[in-house]
Amino acid sequence: MSIALRPSQALRLWQQVMLSQVRGDAPDLTARQLAILLTVYLDPPPHTVRGLATRLDVTKPVITRALDTMGALKLVSRHRDALDKRNVLVKRTVEGALYVERLGDDIIAKAHDLPL
Repeated sequence: MSIALRPSQALRLWQQVMLSQVRGDAPDLTARQLAILLTVYLDPPPHTVRGLATRLDVTKPVITRALDTMGALKLVSRHRDALDKRNVLVKRTVEGALYVERLGDDIIAKAHDLPL
């Protein structure tokens, strides 16, 4: 399914979704945190700190700081890889899955409200 949006409509949609996130009860994540969260939930696992840093073209400490915040919010969890103790696996949580699902629902709702 393809949706054709003018740039102004795409920006309006992004604005409305971001306003909804900031105003709502759910935590409003930074752009970097949201990019990490969506990567964990939309790309097939396994996910590691090293792999996420490579995918987002940032350092491992940047990923670690974002994961510290998202872990405190229970949106993701981290565990040492049993096969390779150097790797830290980033795993999905129920709370994180619900957050991502609600975000998707919010985007759809805001898209329906876009002026033609």
